[in-house]
Amino acid sequence: MDHQLFAEIYDAHAGAVYAHAIRMTADRAGAEDIVSLTFLEAWRLRDSFDRVISHRAWLFGIATNVIRNTRRAARRHSDAMARLPPPGTVPDPADTVVSRITDADRASAALAVLNRLRRADREILVLHVWSGLSHDEVAQACGVSVGTVRSRLSRARTRLRKLAAAHLAEPRASRGAPASRTAREGNL
Repeated sequence: MDHQLFAEIYDAHAGAVYAHAIRMTADRAGAEDIVSLTFLEAWRLRDSFDRVISHRAWLFGIATNVIRNTRRAARRHSDAMARLPPPGTVPDPADTVVSRITDADRASAALAVLNRLRRADREILVLHVWSGLSHDEVAQACGVSVGTVRSRLSRARTRLRKLAAAHLAEPRASRGAPASRTAREGNL
C-alpha cells in the first residue's frame, strides 16, 4: 500500500473511527488517542490491506481492539497502584522553612555576639565547639591547664547564651549597629 492510498483511507474514515471511539469511551481526548493508535496499527498491518473487503469495518475492528487494550492497560495500572502501600505523611515544607529561618537567626546572633566575648574565652569556645578539639587538646593548643579550659568554656557558653538572647530580642533594624569597645571586649 502506498502513502497516497493510506492518506485517502484516513481522510475517508478518520471521522467515523473518532465517532465510534467517542461512543465506546465517552471521552473526547481519549477518542483522539484511539484514532491515532488505530491508524498506527492499520499502517503496521498494511500488508494485509489487500485482503480487506470493507476498509471501514476493518478500521472499526482495529479501533475496538485498541479500546479493549487501552481499558485493560488502565485497569492493570489501577490495580498495580492499588497494591502500592499508601503514601506516608508528607511533612509541611513551611515547618522546614521556619526552622531554617530560626536556625539562621540563631547562628547570625551567635556570630554577631561572638566577637563580644573576651579573646581568651572566644578562642577556647571556637577550638572546642566549632573545631571539635577535646579539653586536653584545647589546653595544649592554648598553653593553659585543662581546668582553665573548662572554666573559660563554661563562662564563654553562659555569656554567649545571654548575649545571643539579648541580640535576638533586639529589633532587626538595630542589630546591625556596632557594639561599643567595652561590649566587644566582654566587659559589660
